[in-house]
Amino acid sequence: MNTFFLSVALGLCLLMLFSLYRTLFGPTVLDRLIGVNAIGSKTVVILLLIGFLYERIDMFVDIALAYAFLNFIAVLAASRYFHKRKGLYEESFMD
Repeated sequence: MNTFFLSVALGLCLLMLFSLYRTLFGPTVLDRLIGVNAIGSKTVVILLLIGFLYERIDMFVDIALAYAFLNFIAVLAASRYFHKRKGLYEESFMD
């Protein structure tokens, strides 16, 4: 069972590379925010899988919940900031 959890965690790490690409090279700020949110969501699942691997799921659930809450608040604050700045849907100037 540990090999299953480990392979799922490694698969999620590989999938996070696509979100990292969208975060770094996204054409708009909204694409970058969605990429960051996807990375944070996958990190929560990886934390839970690590809890299953070490057989300490009770501790890792608390860590995962705290990280999910911080991820949600950070993305919400960033999207509100860019919405007030009217830069949420504009093209980025990094290209």
